[in-house]
Amino acid sequence: MREPDESAFDAYTSEYDEQLARGLSVSGEDKRFFARERIAFLARCLREAGAATPDAVLDYGCGTGTATPFLLETLGAGRVLGVDSSERTLEVARASHASPRAEFVASAAFAPRGDLPLVYCNGVLHHVPLANRARVVRRIHDSLRPGGLFALWENNPWNPGARYVMWRIPFDRGAQMLSPPAARRLLVAGGFEIVRTDFLFIFPRALRALRPLERRVHALPLGAQYQVLARRQDGGASASR
Repeated sequence: MREPDESAFDAYTSEYDEQLARGLSVSGEDKRFFARERIAFLARCLREAGAATPDAVLDYGCGTGTATPFLLETLGAGRVLGVDSSERTLEVARASHASPRAEFVASAAFAPRGDLPLVYCNGVLHHVPLANRARVVRRIHDSLRPGGLFALWENNPWNPGARYVMWRIPFDRGAQMLSPPAARRLLVAGGFEIVRTDFLFIFPRALRALRPLERRVHALPLGAQYQVLARRQDGGASASR
């Protein structure tokens, strides 16, 4: 889940899952629940957009590889390439998820080739210094083929629950959250056309009976996370919603 200072996140690797679980515990769910639901929602968005099942997905800032089995099974991707700046975190990802269909490489060794149909990125940009965010977006742009899709997931700064969870997680404290309008502006400036913006994760497990309602209100800025789905453009770009 990370792109910035690798040494900073290497220091958290041994306790990463424990600290993340502590933060997420207020929701009653674990990291696998959120990864599964994000990717199931992304799969729905791709179907609604008429996009083909991707033969490959770049998980940019893959962390320990939690999303990998869901990208392969739920989304149906042919293969997953996970990229992260923390070598210690990549070691965990390789031990848990490496296979002929899943590979994990360091950010420094990754060279965009403009041939991928989809990039998935969760919870990375709020850790990237403001001055470096455009560079990261451009790198993702250059990884995609023309017309390729970028699924950017970020924590919603308008949701008090999201802020509280981040406060409970040591490696998230002090991170500069990115609002949905700011995320869209950043992507448009980086050569993307905005396809849609959606919000997920309104109700904690204690209120899970209400979760079907989220399908009706996903366009409202209520959920703890949001997805901006964008398409690589090679000319001008304009936002839709």
